[in-house]
Amino acid sequence: MDDLFARLHRALPELTLLQNEPLARHTSFQIGGPCAVMALPESEAQIKALMALLRGSKITPLIIGRGTDLLVTDAPLDRVAVKLGEGFSRVRSLDTAATDAAPAGGGRLYAEAGCALKKFAEAAAELGLAGLEFAHGIPGSVGGACVMNAGAYGGEMKDVVTRVRILDAAGDILDLDAADCDFSYRHSVFSDSDAVILGCEVALDRDDPAAIFERMRELYARRSAKQPLDLPSAGSTFKRPQTGYAAALIEEAGLKGFRIGNAAVSEKHAGFVVNLGGAAFADVRAVMAYVQRAVYEHSGVKLEPEVRIIKN
Repeated sequence: MDDLFARLHRALPELTLLQNEPLARHTSFQIGGPCAVMALPESEAQIKALMALLRGSKITPLIIGRGTDLLVTDAPLDRVAVKLGEGFSRVRSLDTAATDAAPAGGGRLYAEAGCALKKFAEAAAELGLAGLEFAHGIPGSVGGACVMNAGAYGGEMKDVVTRVRILDAAGDILDLDAADCDFSYRHSVFSDSDAVILGCEVALDRDDPAAIFERMRELYARRSAKQPLDLPSAGSTFKRPQTGYAAALIEEAGLKGFRIGNAAVSEKHAGFVVNLGGAAFADVRAVMAYVQRAVYEHSGVKLEPEVRIIKN
């Protein structure tokens, strides 16, 4: 990877590159070993050039945003990570006096993939645009939210997204209409795709900014009262099964507080596996596996991980 790092640096001198960067610094679980190479592009041109170079070297990178759905091995990772972060998080209005495309009584915004959902929702609220309140408390980024059709409190990305901008596997930049994104529960056409999401457009409704911010505050209060926001985690650890709810099934199996090493099922919300401080990758995996076995033995329901597990 040293040779690749040097080649990337020569070919793209303006691109920020890191060597042996601990992924624990880039995941909400605060778990993850050193990644051989990490690139932090700040423009579509940089991403396109970087992906072309990696494709030419037959390297499939690990694309990350805010790392809120990742559980990464704490062993050294011999991979290239491409992080779409703060440098790729701009938000802009798509409504001008010269366009008729805005929905009646509404407005359109575009956010780059690295934009935090909180930032996106607040930018909309400041413009008096409602519809992203559900996303305000979700800790992920716009790109990750589109991949998994993130949602909370009755809202989902599919409710507001009108277009997703991607860099496809062939290196072409395309704009896909929402109808072509196959959004469903925690899934999209991008879930099993090599495409890199660059950003998305949303259509929102007009409302009083103060009323929008108040709804966001209310939802955050509900979230903080029920979820262990004070401890590192990757949010909901398991997907909602076809019958029942993961958290309820875990609690019914008597697993609240169950602990291996420094990883545990949250006492506050059984749907979360949390890092109590210094938890290892193996600790979290062991807790997850035990929970899956215990829930199946207790209720006959097989829980599937919602977190993405990254190993060498």
